[in-house]
Amino acid sequence: MLTPTQATEEEPTEAEEEEVRVRYRVADLERRLGDPADPDNPLGLTALLAADERGELLAEAEDALTAFGLNAEFVPAEWGGRLERIDTLGRVVRGVFRRDASLGLGYGVTSFLAAVAVWAAGTREQRRRVAALLLGGGRLAIAYHELAHGNDFVRNEFRATPTPGGFVLDGAKHVINNVERAEALVLFSRTDEAPGSRSHSVLLIEKDRLPAGRLRYLPRYATVGVRGCQNAGIEFTDCPVPADALVGEVGDGVELALRSFQITRSVVPSMILGGGDTALRTAVGFALDRQLYNRSVLQIPHARATLVGAFTDLLICDCLALAATRAVHLLPGETSVYAAAVKYLLPKLLTETTYDLSIVLGANFYVRGGEYGAFQKHVRDLPMISLGHAGTAACQATIIPQLPRLARTAWFRGEPAPRGLFRVHDPLPPLDPGRLGLAAGSDGLACSLDGVARTLSEECGERLGEYAEPLAALAGEMEEELRGLQRECAAMPAKDRTVLASPRAYAIADRYALLLAAAACLGVWRHQGDHPEGCEGAGPGAGTGSSTGFLADPCWLAVALVRLGRRLGRPLPKLPEGWEETLLDEVLARHHEARSYDLYDTPIAG
Repeated sequence: MLTPTQATEEEPTEAEEEEVRVRYRVADLERRLGDPADPDNPLGLTALLAADERGELLAEAEDALTAFGLNAEFVPAEWGGRLERIDTLGRVVRGVFRRDASLGLGYGVTSFLAAVAVWAAGTREQRRRVAALLLGGGRLAIAYHELAHGNDFVRNEFRATPTPGGFVLDGAKHVINNVERAEALVLFSRTDEAPGSRSHSVLLIEKDRLPAGRLRYLPRYATVGVRGCQNAGIEFTDCPVPADALVGEVGDGVELALRSFQITRSVVPSMILGGGDTALRTAVGFALDRQLYNRSVLQIPHARATLVGAFTDLLICDCLALAATRAVHLLPGETSVYAAAVKYLLPKLLTETTYDLSIVLGANFYVRGGEYGAFQKHVRDLPMISLGHAGTAACQATIIPQLPRLARTAWFRGEPAPRGLFRVHDPLPPLDPGRLGLAAGSDGLACSLDGVARTLSEECGERLGEYAEPLAALAGEMEEELRGLQRECAAMPAKDRTVLASPRAYAIADRYALLLAAAACLGVWRHQGDHPEGCEGAGPGAGTGSSTGFLADPCWLAVALVRLGRRLGRPLPKLPEGWEETLLDEVLARHHEARSYDLYDTPIAG
């Protein structure tokens, strides 16, 4: 029998072949878009900022994405596309968001948000038509919400009145990205006047099948961020559509929306990490190039600490994003709470991180052009993306009602998350939206904190080196925080489990999301390398030439847990000398060698 090493040398495994394909796609996209900092690049920062000032998407960049076939990333492989894994989708599209969030949303991600409902519950014919549309370079738009009701879409008033042979559409939807450019719409519509969750349905509306004169477009909305996105409205008047426009069954709208949200809430935050990468990269370039008081900004202690902190926050975000996107495949019964947590926490952390970095740039934070102009654009774009189809409060409202049950039946009782949840290159089972549960009955990620301090001390001591004591202490604090949270959730008043939840309940949801992030960081660190069980990977200082080498070093983990522990108000141990220099060296190496500031440590253009 061949050993794993021999098998790898003689014949690549399926997982290795898949990884090669993904790396090729990422590299191909980078090559097509080119170095964003190159002033002669027609798809670079100068052109993107100019398009943003005009409130447009850069046409040449859209052409490049069409040539790359970006829409194929949103179409399942069985329908001719490249979508097989949600974590891979976030990883590939991250390169677009690194340059321009408007381009990422406006060219394709909005289409994916709409298409998910069709992949989840559409007929074979609906899936075939949507796949053909996207693979042919077309667009979909998604219309869940209405201005009058915000995230409370169950109260939506847009009507699709059932009639013999179909439905009649009446009403308006507002602030829909690409509503005029899209060839088809996915509409969340009221099909029953009775209150309750069975009152709405989802319809796939193809514009070329509609009678003339029954719809009109409403004026475009100007936005502070993602200015290139064309957010406008649409109004239907007595517009008949055939019965085959229905996605799923009549009354399935709310359930279908909640299942779709679990996928989209998981993957969109993973994509927007590209914007955080650019913000950090811009600040590092400024700190290296600018002089202040006869020394470079990088020599200022506060600047160095800020850059290291921002890098650590990006790693924290990516650990949680990795766990959430892989949970869609591995833990579909738990994804409802993980998706909401990542959609809530990542934009919040990234927004705070970019604010910290803005202090490093000083007055250059306000510059709208030139080599630092990308920074203010990403600062404006990030909060807009966090709203999307569900703002932070809506995500917390998804988490809060589930916490008492998880505290009572799951935490410190259930099985910890499987190792595959944390391993960036491991294979995954096929995506099956039908397996996604509407509410979590278990919580493997939180359960991973049970006994983790003991595991670090007993099984990972040699690997931890001088970080053994502080990491065991930090892990212990996270475990104790979860126990405290368990007691608070068990005592949560019934009112706090509803839309009338108190600020205290929202604070509990915030702490829970931070604990999930801590569990994700611990899981990613523990499960690097090729060993089948236990504490895997190389020892401390294994090198930073690959993601596995750097991720196996306990330094980043300790700093990540310190930053999360500070947010949670936990006691913090003293870290070994030199931790800041270790992380700063990695920050500078990735800057000079053009490698991404995330778990994948990917070569990038620029």
